[in-house]
Amino acid sequence: MKPSLKHVFQYGKIWWNYFQLYKETLRDVEVENIIKMLSCGSTVRGSAVYVCSNPKCSHTKHIAFTCKSRFCPSCGKKATDQWIEKQKALLPETNWQHITFTIPKEIWRLFALNRYLLNKLSKAAAHIILSLAREKKITPGIFVALHTFGRDLKWNVHIHLSTTLGGISFNKKSWKPLFFKKDALMAMWRYQIINLLRSSYQSGSLILPKSLEEFCPTYSQFNAWLNRRYEKRWIIYCARPTKTHYHNVSYLGRYIKRPPLAFSKLLYYDGQNVVFRFLNHKTKKYKNFYCSSMKFIERFIQHIPEKGFRLIRYYGFLANRNRKTLLDLVYKHLGQSSRTSYYLRWTTLMKRTIGTNPLQCILCKNKLSLAFLQIGKKLDEIKKYHKELALMKSIPL
Repeated sequence: MKPSLKHVFQYGKIWWNYFQLYKETLRDVEVENIIKMLSCGSTVRGSAVYVCSNPKCSHTKHIAFTCKSRFCPSCGKKATDQWIEKQKALLPETNWQHITFTIPKEIWRLFALNRYLLNKLSKAAAHIILSLAREKKITPGIFVALHTFGRDLKWNVHIHLSTTLGGISFNKKSWKPLFFKKDALMAMWRYQIINLLRSSYQSGSLILPKSLEEFCPTYSQFNAWLNRRYEKRWIIYCARPTKTHYHNVSYLGRYIKRPPLAFSKLLYYDGQNVVFRFLNHKTKKYKNFYCSSMKFIERFIQHIPEKGFRLIRYYGFLANRNRKTLLDLVYKHLGQSSRTSYYLRWTTLMKRTIGTNPLQCILCKNKLSLAFLQIGKKLDEIKKYHKELALMKSIPL
């Protein structure tokens, strides 16, 4: 039987042991999201009770409420599909380009120790595109996603940006084409990040790793260290332009609304060791990653963002402040009409995922009808049962 993410955290008391060892240094948001995941699908959160519409059938079905955590695989799947449907309706049909902005690995650690800097990366990447577009007096549509993980769950900060290869003119009377040169993007991105780190150091807010702190006790020494990174060529990947946004939306949706590791990638867990599969970018082949359960938890939870942090952001004519005034004009210039997103109900998602109707009686095949709702405990109450959830103990309702 394939292990689930929840199984990895519960079996063998691994999460509880990890929590006992590191609870003084764990971030509150890490603990909260793991508690949410462990309680997902449990009646402690409450449930909906359905009965068969056939008066001669006694079948009753309890469907427990979910946790809505981004780091819960089942809830992440639903959030992903909902987001993709919304974007398909929102984004205009035109040429798009997907651009990946990476950062040298020597700098990754600075963003792990200074998470407030992550909040500035999406804006920095979008600013580059908007600056180049401003020279042509046009406003493109941009959506940006922050990733902190590589496919083997290591800390790897990078930005995924999708932009229209065109934009609405400043006078709002036409749609004009837009193109980018990789070298120009690289130079501007490299300057943005190095300048961000310099200003953070000067303000006294930048925390350095101990090894770097000893090596760079002064600003001039830190600046010299940064200059050596600045002199190198940074990797910017510009994908081939596409005629629609569907591929970009589907690609990003797999990573920003779900945990950094999909259920399908988990191969083995025995209570002590975890094996998962990942695609090696260099060889383009799948590879198995072996690690202890403790190491797996450490790698996994470091990617839980701070509470309220927005992994997806919109700029240009897609920015919230511009949508009302510009988006309808964009549709008009492109000869399109605005579309309404289709809300995917949980029953539809279940049919897509497992191919069965969850509201069909398993005994007589008639429709199940909602009878009543059982109110569960609020999150603050559920947190009190952290130990019970971690150890798979019963919780009084």
